[in-house]
Amino acid sequence: MIRLEEMTETHVPQVAALEKECFSAPWSEKSLASELENPLSLWLTALDGDTVAGYIGSQSVLGEADMMNLAVHPDYRRQGVGAALVTALVRALAGKGIHSLTLEVRAANAPALALYAREGFAQVGRRPNYYRDPREDALILRKEWEV
Repeated sequence: MIRLEEMTETHVPQVAALEKECFSAPWSEKSLASELENPLSLWLTALDGDTVAGYIGSQSVLGEADMMNLAVHPDYRRQGVGAALVTALVRALAGKGIHSLTLEVRAANAPALALYAREGFAQVGRRPNYYRDPREDALILRKEWEV
């Protein structure tokens, strides 16, 4: 059974390994660990026992948050882990007085775009050539709520 909890230093090595598996420009273990010290950051993990099945991270300023990363281990995809992480993050952010969440996603990432659409995000912009390796545009998505 998957449980959600805030990321701790014990989760960082697995989160870093998942970064390398999922992204062409992964965050380093050091960068991820530094997020634990950042008062503007909130990172959540989805855990199956002691295994990190997925994670999500954000940084917030002046009532608005930016999603930094969301990843789900391939063995746990299409099981609702990503949706649970997004829902939990929005709930936690709202509890801190945050009223919106913005993110960038690869324009060709159909599974992620479908997830974000189901979670109530709308496209508000596009960043040409935002991603490298491979070069691709990012779509800027945003979700707002009442606090």
